[in-house]
Amino acid sequence: MATILAHIKIFEGKEQEFERIIRPLHEATHRIEQKCRRYEYWRGEAPGTYYCLLAFDDFVGFMEHQASDHHEAPDFPALLESIRLEWLDPVQGASDLPPTEPQELPAEATDLMREYAKAYGVQMQDWWHALR
Repeated sequence: MATILAHIKIFEGKEQEFERIIRPLHEATHRIEQKCRRYEYWRGEAPGTYYCLLAFDDFVGFMEHQASDHHEAPDFPALLESIRLEWLDPVQGASDLPPTEPQELPAEATDLMREYAKAYGVQMQDWWHALR
């Protein structure tokens, strides 16, 4: 499993454009990606602040999402002031998602998947293991 909370800050005045882009991205992700369990966006408290919860069957599913045509199409860089991915570990018995675990990419992974895997590899926290 791969579960991530994206902390997103959009440049001032770009909120409507961002929301226009994420709606078809949300739809395509759920329609096309078999390994997607959750892919949801929320507006935050502060202006221009958004959150995206992403959960995939495995790390490879997350990398397939990152490298997908529908994910690569939007012009996110022009809208993003900042983005930070926070790896999450679902609490068993209080979430229906399995634990987050690292995974190697398959030999047939694309160069773009490898690039994303290097930038966004699973970050397990030591304290998680003590509570499992």
